[in-house]
Amino acid sequence: MLTHFHFERAYLARGSTDLRKSIDGLAVIVKECFELDPFSPCLFVFCNRKRDKLKILQWENNGFWLHYRRLEKGTFHWPSEKDETPMTISPRQLGWLLEGLSIEQKQAHQEVKARTIL
Repeated sequence: MLTHFHFERAYLARGSTDLRKSIDGLAVIVKECFELDPFSPCLFVFCNRKRDKLKILQWENNGFWLHYRRLEKGTFHWPSEKDETPMTISPRQLGWLLEGLSIEQKQAHQEVKARTIL
């Protein structure tokens, strides 16, 4: 799904969001509530109260993408805290979330950062 898109980081809107909002409404939340730039190379992820639907807002070149996912069974493992600050997650954690897993995978191998050799 999001594998061919480049993004620096993903921000989760904690708690629930009214998903009747479209691109403009979600961009206003990013700008005014999160105090972040909706035009940055990041993903902004929102979930409904029942935790069975997601919307992901993304800016690319000259327009917004609005990705929408609805589960037929089950729910997303979503942080329930109601907080104005979004939670930053890695692309790997976003993949886990979209697969129905928790963003905290204790059995997963730790991510290794490449380093330069002198």
